[in-house]
Amino acid sequence: MNLFDPTLALDSLPTILSGLPLSLFLLVICFTLANIGGILIMLLRISQRRLLSLFARFYISFFRGVPVLVVLFLTYFGANMDAIPAAILSLTLVSSAFVAEYYRSALIGINQTQNDAARALGLSSLETMRYVILPQAFRIALPALGNVLLDMFKGTSLAAMITVSEMFMKAKITAGASQDYMTIYIVIAIIYWLVCCGLSFLEQLAERRFHY
Repeated sequence: MNLFDPTLALDSLPTILSGLPLSLFLLVICFTLANIGGILIMLLRISQRRLLSLFARFYISFFRGVPVLVVLFLTYFGANMDAIPAAILSLTLVSSAFVAEYYRSALIGINQTQNDAARALGLSSLETMRYVILPQAFRIALPALGNVLLDMFKGTSLAAMITVSEMFMKAKITAGASQDYMTIYIVIAIIYWLVCCGLSFLEQLAERRFHY
């Protein structure tokens, strides 16, 4: 058996790439929700109310310590959710824990004088956080968020384990039909790499846009 079959690789591309739109859909939805959830968890984490802070600490500790695949199985089989909502919820829950810590670390890097100046101008605590602190925290956290984006895109492949017909599921089906797993998995590896290169390029553009 040859290590790589170029003819099969080319013939399989349309089928495998037909799952790419769903992979990118999961990425966009989950990354957006993870940022929203991460900011909320971060705010709870730094809250002066002990119970809220303890809840956020537990959330971050739990979802940073549990594999995404386990959370997928818990939501899909345990909670009896449909496949795509289970994938979105699982990826969001896990990623938001990491995002919360990245934003919290970014807040530590912001000079306290920024907060004092905003309060001196008459901004409320909420307005200060929304218009002054969070935009600066986003700029500082941007490289780390880029890593989350790449990890999340690669993590969408795990949705195949709960029957989501994204790109990796298409590759699995193609590999099973052809019985040439090496060729198909080389193809899917290259596709994931190329897409991640594109996402990294977009991240670099964003960093330049924000003058990182």
